Amino acid sequence: MAKKTDKPQYVQSIQNRKARYEFHILETVVAGIELLGSEVKSVRLGKASLNESFAIIHHGEVWLENMQITPYEHNTLDKLEPKRSRRLLLHREEIRKLQSKISEKGLTLIPLKAFFTDRGILKIEIALAKGKKLYDKRETIKARDSERQLQQIKKSY
Repeated sequence: MAKKTDKPQYVQSIQNRKARYEFHILETVVAGIELLGSEVKSVRLGKASLNESFAIIHHGEVWLENMQITPYEHNTLDKLEPKRSRRLLLHREEIRKLQSKISEKGLTLIPLKAFFTDRGILKIEIALAKGKKLYDKRETIKARDSERQLQQIKKSY
């Protein structure tokens, strides 16, 4: 009987879980991302993180900063930096809209989720967001706890 080979478990999406806690999400946009070499394989294996990452607009292009993609372990050709800047692919009109909204005080671009489409293309969901104050975060926690208690009461009946 042939040995069963272990196939790698692919990840459907990578979430930035802290983003919704620390920011008010005003608007979301889905963008493509430009990756090099074996970075796609690393993301498929789930070796990427969106924590502490953000997007900036520089010379009419949107760049994703601080996204951690651990180098693919079987790659022998090139060594890529794990936290290098990666270009996001958006239309000019979308970039102009985001630029005008970012110029308002206190707004920023943060990635919420990285996911693969049905065709196997990696997309990044970025959000136009405004930072929360400490009391806003406390209200979020209270609302989440009360919702959880309500669901438990409903489940018991």
